[in-house]
Amino acid sequence: MKNLSIDAERLWDSLMEMGKIGETPAGGSRRLALSREDGEARDLFVRWAEDAGCTITVDRVGNIFARRQGADDSLAPVCIGSHLDTVPTGGKFDGVFGVMAGLEVLRTLNDADVQTRTPVEVIVWTNEEGARYSPVTLGSLAFIGEHSVEYALDRVDVDGISVREALADIGYDGPAEVGNRPIGAYFEAHNEQGPVLEEHGETIAVVTGSYSSRYFVITVQGMAAHVGPTPMARRKDAMVGAARAVLEINRVGNAYGEDGRSNAPHIEVYPNVRGVIPDEVRVSCDLRHREQATIDEMEADLRSALADLEEELGMGFVLESYFAWGPMSFDPELSELLRNTAQDLGYAHRDLQIIAGHDAVPMTEITQSGLILIPSRDGLSHNETEYSAPEHVAAGANVLLHAALAKAEIVAGAD
Repeated sequence: MKNLSIDAERLWDSLMEMGKIGETPAGGSRRLALSREDGEARDLFVRWAEDAGCTITVDRVGNIFARRQGADDSLAPVCIGSHLDTVPTGGKFDGVFGVMAGLEVLRTLNDADVQTRTPVEVIVWTNEEGARYSPVTLGSLAFIGEHSVEYALDRVDVDGISVREALADIGYDGPAEVGNRPIGAYFEAHNEQGPVLEEHGETIAVVTGSYSSRYFVITVQGMAAHVGPTPMARRKDAMVGAARAVLEINRVGNAYGEDGRSNAPHIEVYPNVRGVIPDEVRVSCDLRHREQATIDEMEADLRSALADLEEELGMGFVLESYFAWGPMSFDPELSELLRNTAQDLGYAHRDLQIIAGHDAVPMTEITQSGLILIPSRDGLSHNETEYSAPEHVAAGANVLLHAALAKAEIVAGAD
């Protein structure tokens, strides 16, 4: 079966067709989780999967499972998964590449009349990005039991719309219980979202583990007052405090070597009206590092800096943790399988650790989980211009195809 290959043109066409849903003026995609556009993308995926002979199951948090029957359908399936939701100014590859590659694997098996011993499933996870609902990877975390179903359904966006309501609006409030299905092995493919593969002229990264990541909200408590009559010396402007906090966040990320990361991507201002000095500002931030001991130091550094700001500015600074993951390791057996598969197919490859989160991370808690990456042009992602070349897209899908076949076991089909 080494000569079996996916249809590269069909895969690329599927990616581009999916990318038209929520297409942005700059050529990217905007499909916030459980939005109308996300619903349209889900509908298209389900139609394509049904055309490929799959049965569809949707669970209560909206995770979709497209199942290709195995010779022994009682066995736990080999799964390939990712997500269709994007950030507000996302591209055509982040997440959707993994879903379309999984679908192309099923189509290829059909074309070659290959029967596998175990079923093969493609999974679309709900709210991987966390751009509309927090936290990230909400659907896969609910699936593994990290969050309760009710917790997931009760998350609300900035407009107060809950996950429960949004699922019902787009018709994906499924009946299946969450997590009530075995998984024999899980594979995921993604664009790298960084520059390493492109810089080294390599096609495939086999992900062996991750950095440690911690997510916080800093609440800066000032005092509301009129922006005109209030003397500068008497102001407690929470926005000024937030600006100083953002500078400290950036300093901490730069202070701990090349592996240090920090960011302040989201801010909420109260009352956020002209004429009123901000009373409270909430700044979301994250810290990341390869070494656990170092990220402990980074958090301690940030907490100390905020305490100093509190004293200097006479305002409250509260740092609250709301999510953390890593460091973690992917299954060594699957990593070796993916490594050998890339080698056998003639793709230049390397091992890599991820810094961004993916649904493959929660899956390590319940099954064998493996993750591969393909190059991102200029290392860009979460950007409308993100791009992965057609030959790299095809290469990633071919690695998935042969790795999944090795786990699902061929019982009949093409030579």
